[in-house]
Amino acid sequence: MSQQILPLVLVLLAAQGSLGQKQQQEDPCQTKSRVVGDAEYCDRYWECVNGRPELFDCPNGLVFAGKHRGVTEGCDYPWRANYCDSKRQANPPIPTEHCDWLYGIFGHETSCTRYWTCWNGTATEQLCIGGLLYNERARSCDWPENVEGCQKHPLCNDDANGNVPLGKSCNRYWQCQGGYPRLQRCPAMLVFDRRSLRCVVPPTEDCDVPTTPPPTEGELPDGRNEQEPEEENLPPGVPPLPSGALPIPLRARPRN
Repeated sequence: MSQQILPLVLVLLAAQGSLGQKQQQEDPCQTKSRVVGDAEYCDRYWECVNGRPELFDCPNGLVFAGKHRGVTEGCDYPWRANYCDSKRQANPPIPTEHCDWLYGIFGHETSCTRYWTCWNGTATEQLCIGGLLYNERARSCDWPENVEGCQKHPLCNDDANGNVPLGKSCNRYWQCQGGYPRLQRCPAMLVFDRRSLRCVVPPTEDCDVPTTPPPTEGELPDGRNEQEPEEENLPPGVPPLPSGALPIPLRARPRN
């Protein structure tokens, strides 16, 4: 990719109200860190390379936070701090599947207990556990009372304390308790009736006399919350929210 190198004296027009005042760009070669943020755009920064200032873009969706800060190469999620106060972003979003930007944390399209972490355009589905819901405003898992519009799991939207069929299963079903589903199994020799939404003596329209084997290894026992697995689905080396992502070695892309 091409790199833009400018003279040491850099002057940019920064949008400051209607006056359009001139704001001088700080020269990174005159600073101890050798890296400074752009005067106008929060997703760009200047680095002193071979004695001359060079302009770089943060990865799409991240903004400049400072040398040795942020999640990668001095760039961070824009909502972590007031990085963009009085500034704007130079680059538009580059969306991919489930990701509004190439880098970021985004809510799930259909679930209140799940969210997406996006790294270089690749989305990884994450799960809030322990009865928590994803808070879009805080970008983290939170208590249901703090999450507007998501007090109930989508499975339990029709009846916060009712039963819901589980696929084509004859003896397992979801039992909604206060808006959250728990996996249940009918007693031996009973089947779940999709019409009455309860366990009954077979046969029903969908099921004959069942056999009810003991739960197999890895299967959820009766009463256990499906939304509470032992571990979250996290990519290697990345801790769960809200503690944030770990820095991943990835060189920032020079500006085209």
